[in-house]
Amino acid sequence: MNRYEDKTLRVLVLEPYYGGSHKSFLAGLCRNLPFTFDLMTLPARKWKWRMRLSAPFYAQELHKSGRRYDRILCSTFVDVAAFRGLAPPWVREVPLLTYFHENQFAYPTQFEDERDLNYALTNVTTALSSDRIAFNSLYNLESFMEGIEETLKHSYDLKLENTVEEILNKSRVLPPGIDFSIIDSAEKKNRSGPPVILWNHRWEHDKDPDSFFEALFDLDREGIDFSLVVLGESFKSHPEIFDDAKKRLSEKVLHFGYVRSRKDYARWLKHGSLVVSTAKHEFFGIAILEAVRAGCRPLLPRRLSYPELFPEDFLYNEDDLLDRLKEAVRKQRLSHHASIKLTKPVSWKELAPAYKSWIEEDRRRDHNGQSQDRHRR
Repeated sequence: MNRYEDKTLRVLVLEPYYGGSHKSFLAGLCRNLPFTFDLMTLPARKWKWRMRLSAPFYAQELHKSGRRYDRILCSTFVDVAAFRGLAPPWVREVPLLTYFHENQFAYPTQFEDERDLNYALTNVTTALSSDRIAFNSLYNLESFMEGIEETLKHSYDLKLENTVEEILNKSRVLPPGIDFSIIDSAEKKNRSGPPVILWNHRWEHDKDPDSFFEALFDLDREGIDFSLVVLGESFKSHPEIFDDAKKRLSEKVLHFGYVRSRKDYARWLKHGSLVVSTAKHEFFGIAILEAVRAGCRPLLPRRLSYPELFPEDFLYNEDDLLDRLKEAVRKQRLSHHASIKLTKPVSWKELAPAYKSWIEEDRRRDHNGQSQDRHRR
């Protein structure tokens, strides 16, 4: 448990998957809001075990600690219904908030018949048991609601009334704040030579690297000059297209591989001219926004969360990727003014007041979605 400096409101954070975007989100929250945060965390691994057992684990820890808080903030890896039932009685008297970085209805599986609806339904009971909910994008919220409606059609004689309406009544969209300070302070590059196409996503199938690299192979065959920077986290097992692309485009590669240092990562972003996404799955899009902040012009599919974040000019239809890529690679990088304008709405400086209001609101909701005022302890 990490203790932050003493401030007004005491907030307990339960995060059993403390890594990646979850970890950076909490770091920004703690830096930018005027509350006292206590974090109970577990390493980011074995997510199914986390969803099943983190609730009773955290309930036991809270019983042992003897501490009390004004608010509790959970991620969706906590089974909130189980936690509230097992935790000390005072937990049921304070506002409990859940932040949805993702939802298990829309989270990709290699084959649809592999989807385990138990985890998606745990998200549902978590939402029903929470007093307030925030989703990182409208796409996340809408795909969750659609998943609930579709799944409950198959619940046979167990019919839940007004579930979607009840959850919507206590939900809002709050993008995860992004700290752009390292990118803003990174060294600017004096550019010469061909435009630099950037990939800064995870090396996984749901980001559809095959479509990305096949489009680059087409550019190369047509004699369109470009350089390539490939970043993003990779794993022991990754799509074969990465190894193929590294060989076939070797003369164009400036960098190919994961960069651990945030400063080095920011410097490579500033090398880029154009950042491209071919993602089939994305609940928000932090990597794209970081590249745009560094001045890369985005080229993004007209789906997922991207239409919420970027104007129409930067979006493409799936069958138009190659033609739009040919156009985009000939355009200039974004101006400093344009990159700031596109990314400012998701900076912590802009979002902190909304998060403060969301956490600070001193009320809970009953099972019908009606607000109930609660006095702080």
